Amino acid sequence: MADYGPMGKAAREVNTSGAWGQLQGSVRGHFRSPGRPRLWFELLLIGFSYWIYSLVRNAVPEMEDRAQDHARGVWHFEQSLHIAAERSINHAFDSVGWLITGMNYYYATLHFILTIAVLVWLFRSHPGRYAAARLSLFVTTGIALFGFYFFPLAPPRLMTGGDFIDTVAKHHTWGSMASGDMAHVSNQFAAMPSMHIGWSLWCGLTVAFLARRTWLRVLGLIYPLATLVVIVGTANHYFVDALAGALCTGLGFVASRAAYGAWAFSLPRRPAATESSTIPPVEQPDSEPTPEPVGAPQP
Repeated sequence: MADYGPMGKAAREVNTSGAWGQLQGSVRGHFRSPGRPRLWFELLLIGFSYWIYSLVRNAVPEMEDRAQDHARGVWHFEQSLHIAAERSINHAFDSVGWLITGMNYYYATLHFILTIAVLVWLFRSHPGRYAAARLSLFVTTGIALFGFYFFPLAPPRLMTGGDFIDTVAKHHTWGSMASGDMAHVSNQFAAMPSMHIGWSLWCGLTVAFLARRTWLRVLGLIYPLATLVVIVGTANHYFVDALAGALCTGLGFVASRAAYGAWAFSLPRRPAATESSTIPPVEQPDSEPTPEPVGAPQP
C-alpha cells in the first residue's frame, strides 16, 4: 500500500535527491579525474556521432544561389587582402599529373584514416587524456555544422566563372565525396569551415604535444600544413575556409579546457585510480554495546 503521509513523501525526496546527488558527483568526478575509457562505449559514441554529423551535414538544403553569392563574396574579400592565390596554386598542381592524383587521394581518405588512428593511439597510450581530447574534437565538429547550415559556400571548383579546375573530375580519381557520382549524396556547399583543416590541426597538435619521438612531432606539425596545400591545390577550399576550420579547433580545445579544468595534453597520461578505488567507502554508524541483563556477574 502506498504511503502518502509526510514520512513517505520525505523518504521519496531523500531518495530522489540522493540519486541526483550521486549523478552530479559522478559527473564532477569524471571531469576532475577522467577514468579509463571503455572501448565499447567509445565505438558506439564515435559511430553515432559521425552518423549524426553526416546526417546533419547532408540534410542542409543545397542553396546554390546563396552558396554562389557567398563564394563570390569570399573571393572578392581575399582579393582585397591580396591573398587570393588559390587559382594559381590549383592550376600549377594540376599541371603535374602524378602529383595532383596523389593529392586527390590524400583529400579523399587521409582525414578519416589519421583522425581515427590518433583517437586509437590516445585510447591505448594516453587513456587519462583521451576523454578531454575527444571532447575537443567533438566540439570542433559540432561548431562546423553551424557554418554548413548558416553559410552555404560553393567551393572554388564549383564557383561559377571562377576558372578553377575540378581535379577529381578531370583525373577520374575515386573515393571523393566531392565529385562524380558520390556528389549526389553529399552536400557540395558545406565548405565553410574546412574540417579537413579542423581535424588535421587537432591530429597534428595532439601528436606534436604527446609523441615521444621528435620525428613524429615534426610530422604532426607538418600534417595540417600539407593538408592546407592539398585543399587549396584541389580547389576544394579557400584560405578563409582553412582559417575558419582552425578557429573551430581552437574553440574545441578551449571548451575542453573549461570542462576539465586543464588542457587536454596536460592531464595525467593514465587515470590516477580505477573507478572502484575512487568510490568512497560507506560509513557505518557506530554500534552501541549490547546491554547486559540485570544481575549479571561483573567481570
